[in-house]
This record gives sequence, structure tokens and C-alpha cells, in this order.
Amino acid sequence: MSVQPTTTAPDLLNIEIDGKPTQIRKGAMIIEAADAIGVAIPRFCYHRKLPIAANCRMCLVDVEMGGKLMPKPQPACATPVAEGMKVMTRSDKALKFQKDVMEFLLINHPLDCPICDQGGECELQDVALGYGRSVSRYTERKRVVADENIGPLVNTDMTRCIQCTRCVRFTNEIAGTYELGGMFRGENLQIGTYIGKTVETELSGNIIDVCPVGALTNKPFQFKARAWELIARPSIAYHDALGSNLWLHTRRGEVMRTVPRDNEAINECWLSDRDRFSHQGLYAADRLHAPQIKRNGQWQGASWEEALSVAAEALKSVPGSELGILASPAATNEEGDLLLRLARGLGSAHVDHRLRQLDLSDRPVAVRFEVPVAEVSQVKAALLVGSNLRYEMPLLNHRLHQAVKRGAEVYAVNPARFSFNYALAGEAIVSPAGLVDALLALAKAVVADGAVAPAALADAIDGAQSDQGDRDAVAALKAGKAVVILGEAAATHPQASWLRAVARFVAQATGAGYDELPVGANALGLGLGGVLPGNGGLDAQAMLAQPRKAYLLYGVEPPYDFADGAAALDALRAAQAVVAFSPYASDALREVADVILPIALLPEADGTLVNVDGLAQSVVAGAKAPGETRAGWKVLRALGGLLQLAGFEFDDLAGLRAGIAERPLPAPTTALAPRQPAAGALVRLATWPIYRSDAVVRRATALNAHPINRPPAVRLNPNEAMRQGVTGGAQVRVGDALLPVAIDAAVPDGAAWIEAAHDLTATLPPYGAAITLSKA
Repeated sequence: MSVQPTTTAPDLLNIEIDGKPTQIRKGAMIIEAADAIGVAIPRFCYHRKLPIAANCRMCLVDVEMGGKLMPKPQPACATPVAEGMKVMTRSDKALKFQKDVMEFLLINHPLDCPICDQGGECELQDVALGYGRSVSRYTERKRVVADENIGPLVNTDMTRCIQCTRCVRFTNEIAGTYELGGMFRGENLQIGTYIGKTVETELSGNIIDVCPVGALTNKPFQFKARAWELIARPSIAYHDALGSNLWLHTRRGEVMRTVPRDNEAINECWLSDRDRFSHQGLYAADRLHAPQIKRNGQWQGASWEEALSVAAEALKSVPGSELGILASPAATNEEGDLLLRLARGLGSAHVDHRLRQLDLSDRPVAVRFEVPVAEVSQVKAALLVGSNLRYEMPLLNHRLHQAVKRGAEVYAVNPARFSFNYALAGEAIVSPAGLVDALLALAKAVVADGAVAPAALADAIDGAQSDQGDRDAVAALKAGKAVVILGEAAATHPQASWLRAVARFVAQATGAGYDELPVGANALGLGLGGVLPGNGGLDAQAMLAQPRKAYLLYGVEPPYDFADGAAALDALRAAQAVVAFSPYASDALREVADVILPIALLPEADGTLVNVDGLAQSVVAGAKAPGETRAGWKVLRALGGLLQLAGFEFDDLAGLRAGIAERPLPAPTTALAPRQPAAGALVRLATWPIYRSDAVVRRATALNAHPINRPPAVRLNPNEAMRQGVTGGAQVRVGDALLPVAIDAAVPDGAAWIEAAHDLTATLPPYGAAITLSKA
């Protein structure tokens, strides 16, 4: 047996760090190679996800090339590796330079560790312990920098800043908003917004994580607890279907803050502000702590036995055909399966979780992405259809932003000029009434390029008119790896079946992947689990249009969670019985419900959610549910047992999961909603604001104080406002609501952009409905 010579892959280099030989890819920096083999090099400005700045100089190391020592230490973060290089990170010269840099960094740093929120988890503290002096040689006065108020989420103490510029590079390169920068020079250098404005990126909380000192800290968490008092529990986010991985930091069972948990395939090392700060909503004033029953119009506290007995009697009081079950699209797989068992036992086929979707004629079910999240950053082109992606799924938008930085072209067909943090290669902005026609024009360009239109769309596509912009978009989609993303503004559109069908055709004909954003954090899991109308069952919209005599609401907050809030309230008010499983007792829920059973939220209960890539992620409870609140699956088990229904004989979560059977998805259909001709009326554009998307986020006080969370208004473009005879700031009446007019050039002619889920807007005519403005 002959000894084979060791060979090196052509893209790998052999180097040695502190006597340890290793191989690393060409173009890598020394610090990457050191991290890969566990050699610690101190650093402040370097971050693996940010562009290299090399301005802190803390990572200076000795480098030997070709047997010759370089005369000066080199910054490990900015020195590329070379074949045969030898690196000494702990030589006398390297240590001297590192200690000297540490001394310089501490010249102006305040000695306020006892009152600093970063204390105990501060990179500067850790490195100073190893490389700092015990006594400062400087007696001069320290520099003081005025703090800026950059919003309700991030607290600043800029005297602590060491000008590493991580926050600047994050807002520039990752968030894409260019909101932070360096001002002045030399000793006077300061990091800030210059004009003292709020940092408005939806990813702003990440500058807290990247800051190596206490200059940027978590404002809602400020002075609440010390790092060593907290217990970290793994969990996942539940405000969109990305399923970002995170850590819950709890003290005595209460969530004190949320930080990202690394998962390169999903959220990398980032977390959106919605997922980071929403935990405030867990402890809202209207959070239920015990079951409640309505007697003679008055709400009273009750024991679990009494409340479950009332709920059971209410559900048995009507035939199964008259019972509608409406579930939150964020309910877990386990809760969804038990709701199906309950419906089956009670003889009801009317079960649905698609509460915000107006057009269900094609029986839509959320399906996993054809282009996985991790691959979106590698696409060469993308088409956004009815998507305000930056606010619908912030970290998917981040992936697309990274693709644009690599040269990808993004086109959009949208009902408003949504705010993106990258330049679009082309866009068609039309009112909701014209959205289908605009997408058909794109499909016409696809057909002109040689594709064959499906029979159901052929006539409509033939009647469309395409232009050069449509042809450019088609050429871009066909030129390389591409994706068509159908957003929530399309999925909740009153002609969503058309938008889905045409978008799928465009994707298939151009070879692009088709990614449709699920409407709800676990819409994919509930769809796969069959939490949908059975044979002869009514969908969510039909259950409200043909009111049932009794309803079971699971995790649903009327009217905010419905596409048509007014129709939902009317149906619930007219019902004989309404049983609500809810974490909160809002005024509207108290009005329509007869019994409210308090259930835990995801951070407080075990459960499984399925993300957009089809990945089922199970978590265990990380926090304690308040009072007598119980996990939803336990409440459903108790209710099913009381009703003596089949399928509720299990004792624990393992027994429940063992009984979950795969259910076939409903047969796909090509049925399309009837086309409604544009009548020239003013129609409503309704989108769910990023910080009003579910009950928990609506109660997160810091998020709701953020400028992204705009107050309710009727948004019109200047020409439309002139036609309607109104001016900016004027009060107008829409239905029963009195709203201010906001002049917004992003809104197309023929549309009034009135965001959903606000107290004043939740019961207005739904998305796409014709509305009339009358002066107050």
C-alpha cells in the first residue's frame, strides 16, 4: 500500500496560526482562519456579517512570510491569507501592540460599568480584562458626547462609543437605510444621525447586538435586570412565517428581552424589531389570568371546571352544521389538529384559519417556497407581486437586499409605491382595481416570448397590453436564477385567485421559483394539517356571509384579525353562542363572546410551527403563563374529554403528537373569482401594518410608539385629493369612522390607502371595496 501525497484543493491555502497548521479559502482574512480553528484574536470593529473597516486595530498580530517577519504587526481582520503564512497572535510584540491599543480605546471611556446595561455581557469589559491595565496613566478630562434620541427601541449613551462603526456598517450594508454615520474628525469623531432623527429601519434592534460596548442598548429592557439574572430559553418567532430562531431571556418565568439565535438557513444572526420587542405584548393590561363567563350581560370570573362546562353546553346547543370554527393562522400544529378532532366530534365541517383572505375561490393553501429562504440572496432577478416585502417579512427582504447588492434586478407590480431599501429595476403601480390587469400585461409579454398560456387565463392574457417594461422584466426572469414572490397585499386581494394563477404562470414560463408568503405564522402548518373546510364545509368568509348559530374562536381577536371586520362582528353578534379561546379579553371580544378560556401564547407553551421552507420547528415553553392560563392544547384536551369525543384520550404532548395523522391537501382547483370591471370609483387599499399584524404586536408599547407604526389616515395622492375636494390634514368620514387625510404620492390614482387593524379602521369596508369620502 503506497502512501499518497497530501494535496491541497486549488481554492485552499496552507497557513499556520500559533503553531497550528490549517487550510483556509483564498481571499479569507487571518481572523477568519483563526476563528475557524478556535484561536481567539481580540477585536471590536470586526463582525463576520459586516464589511471590513479595520479601524479599531485591536486585532494586530505578528505575520511571517517566506521565513521573514513583517516589520509591523498586521490587522488580522484586513490581512488576507497567503500560502505558507505563519501568524503569531500571542507573541511579545503582538501582545504589546494589543495592550497599547486597549489603553488608547479606554482613554475617554467612562468608568460607569456598575450602571451600564451592557455590564456582564460587554465585549469591551471582556477584552479589557485580558489586555487592559489595572490603572490608567491618563489624568486629562474625559470627552463627553451628547446622546441622541433615536427612537423608542434603542437607547444611546454615546460617551461610551469607541467608534468601531459596526452600527454604521449595519444600517448601511444590512438594513440599507444609511441612517447612522460618523461626524467630525479625529478626537471629535461622533457616531449619530446628525439631525437627531429616529432610526426607522425595521431591523434597528440589531445595532444593539453588534455594538461591543454600552453605547447602544435595549431601551424597553433598560434597568430591568442584569445579564446574570436571566435564563436563556430557545424559541422561535411567531409573527410571520419565516420562523426566526431566538432566545427568550427570562427571569422568574417572565420574558425580559429577546435576542437572535443563529440559524444561517433562516435568520442568520439577525432578528426583526417585530420579533425582538413584541414580548411587551405578553403582559398587556387586558391579558386574561382566569376563565370568564358572561351571566346576564355581566362578566364574572369562574373556575376552569365551570367555564369548560359552560363552553361544552354552548357547543352542544346547536347542531354541528350550525357551528363555525375560526382559528388563528398562528395556532400551532398541535392546536390545529385538536380543533379538527373537536369539529369532527361535534359534526362540523366548517373549520378555517384563512381569516384575512377575501378570495378563496381557488381553495388556496399555503405551500413551501420553491426558492428556499437561504437561496433568495443568490437570485439574479425577482418579481414582487402585491408585496410590501420589507414590512411583511423583514428578514426575507434582507435576503433580497443582499441579492440586489450582488447585481440582482427586482421588478414589482404593486397597489402602491411601497418603501424598499433597494432600487427597483422597474415597477407598475396601479390601484387595487387594476392590479390583475397589470400582472396580465406581464403575462402577455411572457406569451409573446413563446410561452403557452393556460386555457383558464388565455382570453384574459390575450386582451392585455404589455410594454417595454414588461418585456424587460420577463427577460430578467429568464436570464438566470429568479424568483416570483407573491406578497400579502396580493394574497389578501379580492381577486387573489387571479393574481395567484397569473403569478404561477409567469414563474413556470420563465423558469423562476414561486414563493407565496403565507398569511399567518403557521399558515403552512395548518394547511398541511388540514385545518380547512371539510366536505361541504364553509370557508372563513362564507361562515361570516352565511352566519352560523354558534362559533368557536381560537386565538382570534375580532374585528382586527378579519378581512372584513364589520361582517365578522355582525355574524358573531347574531350568534346564539360564541366560545372564545383567547390570551386577551378585548372590549370587542367581551361584547360577542359568552365564555372566554385563557390560553398561553407560544413563548409560554410547547408547540410546533412550520416555516416557509416547510421546516417544522418544535419549541418548549420558555416563559410562565400568567395566573390560571393554560396551554391551548391542554384546554382543548379538557374540553374534548368533557364532551366525551373520540381522539382526546392522550395524557401528554407526546401522546397528542403520536395521534396526529397526515391529511391529504384539498384537491387543487383552477377556479377563479368573477372579474369585477373597474367602475372608476375610489377603492380602498388595505394593508396590515407591520406593528398591527397580530394581537401580541398590537399590545407591544415600544413598537406602537415607533414612527413606522403610522396613525390611521386616508392616504391619497395629490391629484386624487384634488378630485375628491380634500386637503392634507382635513377630516373626512369613511363609513362610521372620522379620519384625517394624508397626502401621499405613493398611492396611485383611484385608491385610498387606509391601513387595517387600527381601532378606527378595523370595521371599514374591506380591501378593494368602493368607498365614499365625505367632509366632516
